[in-house]
Amino acid sequence: MRVVCLISGGGSNLQALIDWQTKGLLGNAEIVGVVSNNAGAFGLERAKKANISVSCVSHHDHPDRLQFDQALIEVIDRYQPDLVVLAGFMRILTSEFVHHYADRLINVHPSLLPKYKGLNTHRRAIEAGDATAGATVHWVTEELDSGGIIRQIEVPIHADDSEDSVKQRVLEAEHTLYPSVIRDLSLGVITC
Repeated sequence: MRVVCLISGGGSNLQALIDWQTKGLLGNAEIVGVVSNNAGAFGLERAKKANISVSCVSHHDHPDRLQFDQALIEVIDRYQPDLVVLAGFMRILTSEFVHHYADRLINVHPSLLPKYKGLNTHRRAIEAGDATAGATVHWVTEELDSGGIIRQIEVPIHADDSEDSVKQRVLEAEHTLYPSVIRDLSLGVITC
């Protein structure tokens, strides 16, 4: 399974995927490319260090979202991906992009969907008095954070937690959740 990861920043989830791949734990999946909308994204350095091909398509170089997504599709398709993985890619995608990669596009979201779509998920969970937070890997659809849930992981929220402490606990859980989903997709354990 040829995997392309889309990133915008530090790439900690990308690093988790690279680590699993290096240890031979990603099943039949192989990260063949990393694409960012931000040339300064540290995740690109992580990929280069692992000898993974990198590309950058800046959204600033395109007049609108549709033209950016079309340029992004051209770059991604050069890698002939079986799966496109959003790993901290901070752009809203057009319906044209989502349809182009239908049943091949996944995302990890830092909440237990369908709770807390969008931003500020940890603060919202704390303010609601939730006992748990977590992360969800889901299929990407046109509606933000609304695609079919593939797998979730829960973490506790403690009485003395801050938004940052919950964020860190959830991020650490994502680093196991996301690679395990990609592995299981590549092995046919999970199907769309």
